[in-house]
Amino acid sequence: MTSMDAPVIALVRHGETDCNRERRVQGRTEIPLNETGKAQASAAGERLRAAAPGAWKLVHASPLGRAIETAELIAEGLGLAAPAINDGLWERDFGEAEGLLQPEIEARWPGQRGIPAAEPLDVVAERSAAAIDQIFRTAPGSIVVAHGAMLRAGIAQLTRAEMPRITNGEVWLLRSVADGYAATRLDPAAADLPQR
Repeated sequence: MTSMDAPVIALVRHGETDCNRERRVQGRTEIPLNETGKAQASAAGERLRAAAPGAWKLVHASPLGRAIETAELIAEGLGLAAPAINDGLWERDFGEAEGLLQPEIEARWPGQRGIPAAEPLDVVAERSAAAIDQIFRTAPGSIVVAHGAMLRAGIAQLTRAEMPRITNGEVWLLRSVADGYAATRLDPAAADLPQR
């Protein structure tokens, strides 16, 4: 596909960090990509190139280093300018859960409810959806690199659909439909934009 038939943006979760590998919650803690994460970032760029060669115009990134590094690798691979940093793309602040392993969090706060000092999930969803919607409306053809919890909440809010966990380096495509937005996972083997 040499161009996109309708406006679309790509939503990419940053590549893996050592905390991701350990299943430790990072939240807003600065953790760099590991070697696997760097490879995932480059692979995401290649999937985007294969899905719509020449169609991607801009890259936006969360202010956190792991997202910036992922976005830089994607931009470099696609021959795009350095990523724009977008303050609306911050990961959720997990409060007292940051730095803990997932099983520890579940033991202390079942269902991750009531975590002291954590940003409420509905607030994350509203913030994320607003940032993603703004990019879609003002810069179609953009690639947005951010974080799992933040992206999942925002996509669910915009599409009014349940979202699965988004893995490191995973790419989702968001497009406008008659009743709002639809999101589809870009399969690693996909050679074209997925259909609804």
